[in-house]
Amino acid sequence: MARECADLTFETRRQIGLLVNRQGQIESVIIGNDHELVIPNLSRTRSGLRLLRGVRLVHTHLKNQPLTQDDLTDLAHLRLDLIMALGVGKSGGLQDVYVAHNVPSSPNGQGYKQIQPCAFQSFEMNCQEFVQSLEQDILKGCQISKEGVREGRALLVSVGIGHVAFQQERLDELQELVRAQDVEVLGCVTQRPAAIHPKYVVGSGKMKDLAIQALQSGADLLIFDQDLTPAQVRGISEITDIRVLDRSQVILDIFAKRAHSHIGNIQVELAQLRYRLPRLAQSSTAFSRLAGGIGTRGPGETKLETDRRRIRERIQHLERDLTSIGQGRQEQRKRRIKRGLPVVSIIGYTNAGKSTLFNALTDSQVSVKDRVFETLDTVSRSLGFPNLGEVILTDTVGFIRDLPKDLVAAFQTTLQELQEADVLVHVIDAHSPNPDQHISAVETILTELGLQNIPCLRFFNKGDLMANEDMQGLCSRYKGIGGSALEEASLDLIRQEIVRLLPTFQGPHSPNHGMNPGVMIENATSGKSVG
Repeated sequence: MARECADLTFETRRQIGLLVNRQGQIESVIIGNDHELVIPNLSRTRSGLRLLRGVRLVHTHLKNQPLTQDDLTDLAHLRLDLIMALGVGKSGGLQDVYVAHNVPSSPNGQGYKQIQPCAFQSFEMNCQEFVQSLEQDILKGCQISKEGVREGRALLVSVGIGHVAFQQERLDELQELVRAQDVEVLGCVTQRPAAIHPKYVVGSGKMKDLAIQALQSGADLLIFDQDLTPAQVRGISEITDIRVLDRSQVILDIFAKRAHSHIGNIQVELAQLRYRLPRLAQSSTAFSRLAGGIGTRGPGETKLETDRRRIRERIQHLERDLTSIGQGRQEQRKRRIKRGLPVVSIIGYTNAGKSTLFNALTDSQVSVKDRVFETLDTVSRSLGFPNLGEVILTDTVGFIRDLPKDLVAAFQTTLQELQEADVLVHVIDAHSPNPDQHISAVETILTELGLQNIPCLRFFNKGDLMANEDMQGLCSRYKGIGGSALEEASLDLIRQEIVRLLPTFQGPHSPNHGMNPGVMIENATSGKSVG
């Protein structure tokens, strides 16, 4: 077969390539021009969870040329078992054989190794044994999964055109989100291009490097710190051939895993379906990529439209359920208002310590862990105050910057309860590297929800982890109070400030409800803080 290909190459002046699987069967024949081949889509040639693709490329080169840089790049980012060039002499016939293969790792980061060329007559290689041994070496070279990791191994990718510090903070936050899903983070890749690439997000050259890095590290996930378009997900997947996720998908998956109540499950499913619907056409290579019009209708299009219809019907069903639940909760709120019970809602950035504060104030046992989005279901408890009576204290879901809009929309029923609050207690992680960003993210969401006029007490938490002067500086700058949800002195101060704010605001229908919160906070805090 090799000699026949060499003869055809000499006659036609074209490269000829064979894609050969591990059983020695030829899966594709490729005809190129005098200097290159265009390899077809190989998405269906990969089987199981191989680190390598399961096919090797054997092709001819005119003038006995060695492997080109394009050959070596294709070898690495397509994860071919190996690549072989058969050198055709100027007078025809086979001269030398050039072979390269992927490696677990290399000091120069190339991800491949070239074998010393030799004459065709003396070349010997048992390809099946060689590839099996190579794949075992690659497996050994991959990092061993950490104990407790169940959901995969990921490379994180961040592409930023803004401030470096802001990009790094977002990447750190993405690591927290990913680790909260028991996914092992193998590494982080950053790029700061002049503009975001429309197809790959990162540049095309960086995309090939990512594919090589994924192979060497054993990653089965690429997670981007940006929301990706369906076209970008498809383009990246075609090059890397591993699963691609974006920030919103990670957050939605966390919510799906942590929601326990009936309403929480409905809201999360609704958000996931709304996110999935516009991406449905790109989600599977099983669908025919047919455009509309005469002569283009086929089974792929029918399947796609069927799935779309089912998702739309499910969305409508869930929306009706949420409307019904919302009406029931509205009746509960009316009865609560009739009883004259003030409502205090604890809000804040995720993992700021809201549930810890809620437990300390109400002597409750709400789940508390040092991870993002531990609390998803709203919890309410009564809290007694001397000379004030009973108050309803509510623990709410945490906020995060760039919260997926589908998630905000789905959680409207839960977030509407914040509109009935007489006071908001905004818990802030004072020990965070950049609390300013957290404050801005929370207050932006409050504004989007129309809650910016409810009086809000800022409480800087985790003061036991930082210097007293730093805490006092934050409290002074943002007109808040500081301390720790684990210290009784801080709890007493919070109770005092709630009492200060509540007498003026006797429920959401009070004439004073909706006054400027900044004035009330300044009067209420009086510059006091606990370091």
